[in-house]
Amino acid sequence: MNHRLMHIALVVADYDEAIAWYTEKLGFSLVEDTRLSDVKRWVLVQPSGEGSCQLLLAKAATDEQKSRVGNQTGGRVFLFLHTDDFEKDHQNLMKHQVKIVRGPVVEEYGQVLVFEDLYGNLWDLIG
Repeated sequence: MNHRLMHIALVVADYDEAIAWYTEKLGFSLVEDTRLSDVKRWVLVQPSGEGSCQLLLAKAATDEQKSRVGNQTGGRVFLFLHTDDFEKDHQNLMKHQVKIVRGPVVEEYGQVLVFEDLYGNLWDLIG
C-alpha cells in the first residue's frame, strides 16, 4: 500500500485574487482551473518542488466558511514551505511586500521565518 497527501483545501475569498497572489508572489504554478458550476471551480496551485502537495483553492460559499478565510487554524502556523534557497525566497517575500510576522531566525533545523498569505493564514518558510 502506498499513500501520499495530494491536496490541502485552503478556503479563500476569491479564486482569481488567490491565484494571482500564489503564482505572482510565491511563484507557485497554476496546475488546474476547471469551472464546475456558475460559482464553483476546481483550482490547484503548487510550489515548484517535485512531488509537492497541491493547494486546492476553495472559495468560501457559506457564512461559516467565510468566517474561516485567513484563520483556518485558529492563529497557528498552517502551512510549511521548505526551500533550498532561503535567502532568495526571503528577498522575494520582501520584494513582493509579503508581511513577515516573525524572523528570520536560526533554529536547530535551519533558518525559519513566519509570513502571512493574502488572507492572513500563517506560513513557515524553512531553509
